[in-house]
Amino acid sequence: MMMVTTPEIEGKTVKKYIGIVNGEGLIGANVYKDIFSGVRDVVGGRTSNYESELQKAREIALNSMQEKAKSLGANAILNVRIKYSNLGGTMGNTILVSVNGTAVLY
Repeated sequence: MMMVTTPEIEGKTVKKYIGIVNGEGLIGANVYKDIFSGVRDVVGGRTSNYESELQKAREIALNSMQEKAKSLGANAILNVRIKYSNLGGTMGNTILVSVNGTAVLY
């Protein structure tokens, strides 16, 4: 399934707009503990462990959104947006990766 950040796919005509779909992925507080309790995994000033966890959470969110779109009969998702939020408070230092887009049928 094609997922794009644009409102259309060049050369394609939307047959049906199905609706908004979304997905979420979470990174728990243990990632922060690992990062800040030694910072052993720093490569070129970047924390590769943290980036890897963010990538996993983003993939979970995107896959979840894709499955929802597929179950609604879509074959593409337009206007995909990715948002990162620190939930803080009672959730500790949990990062929420949320994605949304418009499911369509080409």
